[in-house]
Amino acid sequence: MPIPLLRTLDLNLLKVFDVVMSEHSLTRAAHQLSLTQPAVSNALRRLREALGDDLLVRKGRTLEPTPRGQELWPAVRNALQQLQSALVPSVFSPADASTTYVLTMADATAAELMPGLLKVITDQAPGVSLRVVPLTTRDPRPLLEEGQADLAVGYFPAVFTDLTARAQAGEPVSYVQHRLFEGDYVCVMRKGHPLAKGRLTLDRYCNARHMLVSFSGRAFGFIDGALASLGRSRRVVLTVNQFFIAGKVVTSSDLLTVLPRHFVKVTGFADQLVVRELPFATAPIQVAALWHLRQDGNSAHAWLRAQVVALATQ
Repeated sequence: MPIPLLRTLDLNLLKVFDVVMSEHSLTRAAHQLSLTQPAVSNALRRLREALGDDLLVRKGRTLEPTPRGQELWPAVRNALQQLQSALVPSVFSPADASTTYVLTMADATAAELMPGLLKVITDQAPGVSLRVVPLTTRDPRPLLEEGQADLAVGYFPAVFTDLTARAQAGEPVSYVQHRLFEGDYVCVMRKGHPLAKGRLTLDRYCNARHMLVSFSGRAFGFIDGALASLGRSRRVVLTVNQFFIAGKVVTSSDLLTVLPRHFVKVTGFADQLVVRELPFATAPIQVAALWHLRQDGNSAHAWLRAQVVALATQ
């Protein structure tokens, strides 16, 4: 933004823009800002005139950003939050807090972490609420960028590779990661399955019928990639988006599935399952927490991260 524009621009307009972008609605934004709807509309008009772009356009009942509006929003939001933190530094008091945290993670990770995190909340921060939303992608950065989640926990190999490459190239990185624990995957089948006895060879594995857990619904996972590198493939007859569903279906079918080793013991029906090592090598799972850089100095967010790290490393 040119210097002359900064001298004349009312910075309150950026606050209005941030809230409208978040709410996608003039009515909801006006309510949150304690302004009238005409006042919000007028603020947007002034900002559009100053920047020479529509920024937001109406589509049906919602407001959607133009490419320029979408490009501008992260910088505006980051700047506003950094300014707020600098002007009004806060010290988070768990006992007095009424914060609602939104976390995104797979059900296997939630089953491992949430019981302990709930106990911490109950004992230390009884006014705090937790909301866990399903992880539908291996790249949760858009959720964090748009404020739909405060913290993502999971296995995000492509994200970490990209962030490392950007950092090494000297490019700005807007996300922070913290490795929590390392795990691996195992083959799971029902007790009494024809493959439950004897050695699970690569041929026997590939000739079986399989169920795939895919967050996105795509019927090709990292196991299929590992098999393809060996010139092999498997027959996936069912794809689901939760590890718990996969484990439950396996108990009453002849399908094989692959689950995180740490998840099997917390399913509640581990006694109905047979666990076998995969007959081929796979890379270890690096489960990590991921958050947006703008949350890094937020004391409430730092408290949440500390609890997740402590529970994951117990």
